[in-house]
Amino acid sequence: KKTTKTLYLLDNSRAFWCPPRADDRSALVQAGMLRLVPPARLIRVLSMPTQATRELQVFDNPKPERDYLITIQLPEFTCLCPLTGQPDFAHLDLAYIPDQRCIELKALKLYIWSFRDDGAFHEAVTNAILDDVVAICAPRFARLTANFNVRGGTYPTIVCEHRQADWHASSSSLIPPL
Repeated sequence: KKTTKTLYLLDNSRAFWCPPRADDRSALVQAGMLRLVPPARLIRVLSMPTQATRELQVFDNPKPERDYLITIQLPEFTCLCPLTGQPDFAHLDLAYIPDQRCIELKALKLYIWSFRDDGAFHEAVTNAILDDVVAICAPRFARLTANFNVRGGTYPTIVCEHRQADWHASSSSLIPPL
């Protein structure tokens, strides 16, 4: 008789096969501290960093033959004013039409966090982020809109775009209006 083991993830960090007693297992599940995880997924969960990083990650586009729009809102962007050192806050909106690769969302979040202690002009940091997105996933189209919070009585909004030279939208409705 073949027995199958079940892999569990404890506190989103420690993994083990079959807790020693069923009572322990059910108490941890009810407390929300333990959950069943397929083995392939566990490796990914445990290998994802939780620290800010400048490493973006991608995955294969599941439908590369089709134009479709992905929009991502990033409302917690922060960087520092390069002149005063004061924090600047922005809501970023990334819209892109993928080609062969899509951006992994948790990696994007950690990437955005990595600017927290950097001094940068709004225009420079917005363009740098779009440059990094284009470099890692080579989208057919990408637009990054950075709506910065008020600073000195102004609300700056920076919009930058990228289009592949030989690409034309299959539908004009795919490209979001400014």
